[in-house]
Amino acid sequence: MLPIISAADIPTLFVNNTPLLDVRSPLEFSRGAFPTATNLPLLNNSERATVGTVYKTGGQQAAITQGNALVSGVVKSQRMQAWQDYIAQHPDAVLYCYRGGLRSATVQQWLAAIGIEIPRIAGGYKRMRRELLHTLEQIATDMDLLIVAGKTGSGKTHLINALQHSLDLEGLANHRGSAFGPRAQGQPTQIDFENALAIALLQQADGQARRLFLEDESRAIGSLSLPQTLYGKMLAAPIALLEEPIVQRVDTILRDYILSNYEEFKAADPANYPQLFADYLLGSLDKIRRRLGDANYHALRASMESALQLTQTEPGAHREWIMLLLQQYYDPMYAYQLQKKIARIVFRGSRAELLHWAAKQDVAQQLENA
Repeated sequence: MLPIISAADIPTLFVNNTPLLDVRSPLEFSRGAFPTATNLPLLNNSERATVGTVYKTGGQQAAITQGNALVSGVVKSQRMQAWQDYIAQHPDAVLYCYRGGLRSATVQQWLAAIGIEIPRIAGGYKRMRRELLHTLEQIATDMDLLIVAGKTGSGKTHLINALQHSLDLEGLANHRGSAFGPRAQGQPTQIDFENALAIALLQQADGQARRLFLEDESRAIGSLSLPQTLYGKMLAAPIALLEEPIVQRVDTILRDYILSNYEEFKAADPANYPQLFADYLLGSLDKIRRRLGDANYHALRASMESALQLTQTEPGAHREWIMLLLQQYYDPMYAYQLQKKIARIVFRGSRAELLHWAAKQDVAQQLENA
């Protein structure tokens, strides 16, 4: 009997970052996938549509016959070779389709016929997705959270990534979480974001984390939304406030939003990146024009346009508008928002001080788990 992975074993696959061979159609894959999955379909989009039509009119056996006719000869040989190559590179891989039924069973049987055995996941993608959503709800409810807050440019994301038990929500969302947050590569789908978030939570829980550091976020990170259970827990969690001088914050923004993004746009489109980068910065400023007021907006835009001409030769020219933007927009807005959270603050200090304090929290957690 060919090996089948039960629903109870699905979390272990994600904890171990097991390679996943996804034989759904490319369209299905684009709508939702897992971080370690590779799409090598049994049926492409048009073939799947044809087989689906036959299934509706003629039933399962007619659909199987049609599928075998479509995936035969050279087409079948090419797809078999692709699966063999993948398994050779990932011998611990497991296989699934949408419901863990006909398509994945067919691929498993075809491979077994030439001496290659690969486990198949019962319930397929649908069951795996359901397990992750349950995991997300359960862990978000059970785990204690500590929120790292601080003014724009404080380096909260860098600090989060330096902590042992933490999740970089902006990294998972591929967005820096403000009007200037979009990145050249774009964001994942909402489903892919939720899948990656659930897997990251699952891995933290498996590592015995009971207390997790997260960055202070609104529910929306770009076009994506945090799950309500997790976000609700974040709104009530204690806060560690990261405090850094404004000059250092300007340098951090210059590095993260200007130099880093400039290189990302350059890598994404070497022919057009200067204009694309300029459009990104000026478009981001336009998003907050109403809140800035016309006088501040025009002053910032003029400074930004001048700096854009010097990005490659004198990137430090961007410091002027960055400083203005912090002083006129982000800092006043943050001060107002922080007043609503003041009772939740349990620590405040510099990066070095916060890292030292967080290390003591980890020791306390280890003692609790002992």
